[in-house]
Amino acid sequence: MAERESAPQPPPPEDERIPLPKDPGTALLAGILVLLSFYTLYFAREIVMPIVFAFLLNLLLQPAMRLLSKLRIPKLVSAVLLLLLLFAVVVGLTTTLVGPASSWLDRLPQTLPRIEDKLFVLKLPLDHAREAIEELGKVTASQGGGATPVVVQGSGLGGVLFSSTAAFLGGLLMVIVVLFFLLISGDLFLRRLVEVLPRFGDKKHAVAISQEVEQHISAYLVTISGMNLLVGVGVGISAYLSGLGDPLLWGVLAFLLNYIPVLGPLAGIVLIFLGGMLAFDALWKAALLAGVYLGLHFLEGEAITPMLVARRFTLNPVLVVISLIFWFWMWGVPGAIIAVPLLATLKIICDHVRPLTAIGHFIGG
Repeated sequence: MAERESAPQPPPPEDERIPLPKDPGTALLAGILVLLSFYTLYFAREIVMPIVFAFLLNLLLQPAMRLLSKLRIPKLVSAVLLLLLLFAVVVGLTTTLVGPASSWLDRLPQTLPRIEDKLFVLKLPLDHAREAIEELGKVTASQGGGATPVVVQGSGLGGVLFSSTAAFLGGLLMVIVVLFFLLISGDLFLRRLVEVLPRFGDKKHAVAISQEVEQHISAYLVTISGMNLLVGVGVGISAYLSGLGDPLLWGVLAFLLNYIPVLGPLAGIVLIFLGGMLAFDALWKAALLAGVYLGLHFLEGEAITPMLVARRFTLNPVLVVISLIFWFWMWGVPGAIIAVPLLATLKIICDHVRPLTAIGHFIGG
């Protein structure tokens, strides 16, 4: 006897459906607002970026602040202690690693011919690619006609370095100042928002969103930082055991690059492979060292971290990569670092705002 066809399932109740926008005018205005916001964020990045980093560091340091509060230490003293500790770690690592990093960079020009000899397998494809680029340049030059070359005179390398250093120090000072006041103010913003909202339901909703963002993003940052620390320790130990030299430099480099999803570990693998070719005569030793780094990254990125983070929230991996590329284009390396926390924050907010539920559902993994 033929199987009976299953009866069609009734549509879900109205309250359980994902609300979709019905007014095209509202959707168009929302799109224009988003584009204007991104335009503003791009041109105001020198101001906005330090503030965003201060908020993320505030979420990262909240567990430590709560621990010090349980020990009955005043918020002002706790904030000063944490900022001094953070400043000491940054300055200590910077002064310790500047010498080894400069040494590796100084050795690079003298050892480039040796690296090229070791990579003789890729020499022929690289020569073909260089010839193709030269031919393309000739064709472009011939089509350009008698265009007059324009020479732009800048202030030189010293001026560029000075301006970059001044911008970095200014941004760092802004991060420290904003972070200090965020640590001592606690939930001041939340209290003021609750006081402004008119209805009790809106007040409860604002508190729920704020608490979930703080709990999830704080837990995510702490988890990622712990995993990155383990990866850095593993890479440093492998560099020490293999005789590469400067294990602290390679460990800190792996720790920092692991904050950038996908692109950061790939860059670290390439760098440690080049470092192995500078230090070792045998190419297989450099490849083995890069393979250990790759194995540590896969163990952390594909097994341990997803298992820990999935308890909090999951994100669409395609949107994670798109967010990484977009924020890297917007703000460079700092944008790539904050891409995932910003996407997770957007998902949490969308999940709690009924008109944006469809967007939160789409962002989810």
